[in-house]
Amino acid sequence: MKLMIASDIHGSAYYCEKMIQAYKEEKADKLLLLGDLLYHGPRNDLPRDYNPKQVITMLNNISAEILCVKGNCESEVDQMVLEFPVLAEYCILYLNNRMIFATHGHKFGEANPPHLKKGDILLNGHTHVPKYEVYENYIYMNPGSVSIPKEGSPYGYMIVEDMKFRWKDFEGNCYKEVTL
Repeated sequence: MKLMIASDIHGSAYYCEKMIQAYKEEKADKLLLLGDLLYHGPRNDLPRDYNPKQVITMLNNISAEILCVKGNCESEVDQMVLEFPVLAEYCILYLNNRMIFATHGHKFGEANPPHLKKGDILLNGHTHVPKYEVYENYIYMNPGSVSIPKEGSPYGYMIVEDMKFRWKDFEGNCYKEVTL
């Protein structure tokens, strides 16, 4: 299974379109969104082409292909307009006998991980900074942000296939790769 992971669209129609185009070009089986889909939040500037209604339409057009967890900017009203579940705090996936605990990162994150065992993966967005870090009891990964990257990181996403994790920008350049 090939999985594309993205986070923090924040209502940007421009970058949502780039994300969906990358998803199609990657020919991934599913798109895992790590929250903060429609709104920019009070701490962020408006992203390019801020248009949550257009983002709703774009995401609903591929709703059968989306897995999603709730970000700190999601609310019940978002579930009323999106045709896929968006209010789960986390989801658990298994890849080759490794558990992936996917969440946005505002409740469980690098500084406050859930109970994990050695080799498990904590996957979250929220910080807008791509990252890979091995800790004693888990591995931490963050795909960065689709529309508001921070600390000089690129606009981008992550691909997981055959236990290879690749961080990519929207030009298709792989700037980090880890095989587990």
